[in-house]
Amino acid sequence: MEKCLLSIDWDYFIRIEKDYWGSYIENEKNLLDLWYKRYIQEKIQGNDILESFQLSPQLNTFWKKIREHFELVREIKVYVSDSHALSYSIAKENKCGIVYLFDSHADLGYGGLSSLDFEVNCSNWLGKLLKEKLIKEANIIYGPYTSEEPEYFEPMNNIYNIRYLGFDDLDKKIKVSLIHICRSGAWTPPWFDKGFNKFVDDLGFPYEIVNCPVRNWAPENINYSSQIDYMMA
Repeated sequence: MEKCLLSIDWDYFIRIEKDYWGSYIENEKNLLDLWYKRYIQEKIQGNDILESFQLSPQLNTFWKKIREHFELVREIKVYVSDSHALSYSIAKENKCGIVYLFDSHADLGYGGLSSLDFEVNCSNWLGKLLKEKLIKEANIIYGPYTSEEPEYFEPMNNIYNIRYLGFDDLDKKIKVSLIHICRSGAWTPPWFDKGFNKFVDDLGFPYEIVNCPVRNWAPENINYSSQIDYMMA
């Protein structure tokens, strides 16, 4: 039986205003400094950036619904990271043949098939697994606030075994050997990190954290000098 990786992006649950859609480099500045810059910019305009983001109520029932469709083996391995690119390594090293992805992004590569010639990153890791024939099947379950459509990836859809599903389309008792939960901090705000940590803990399994630094969000404590530094981020 093929090993199956269940890969979950925290942004699956987050409604993001269109102004904050985009492609970002996953680095230390974009994990926190960029969020302070956005906060300051919105405050100058008289806006509260917290109002531009919202958590889906699906968060409260997600693990229950997962267990209705997936069988989580007792010896399951769970990994937590900031970057979703780790899913590539997990699938490759554990010889997973199937991936179920819960995400607001398909991570198949953006810009057509040529994007799969780039090195593995958070936006193409799933496409790379397919291209390199490391997996036989990719199942994508979009989050409720996604801006993507399956037809955006027609070149990949025509070549590889990719399915776009909803919860109701999932089979029962899909056996899962590994779970990866990523925070995608360049896209998900730091004031939701406590919720992310609770979400991970609510799964109820031990987990290994791989490069997921703590983000200290305290905008009320930043001084004028720090504001200047953040605005240059």
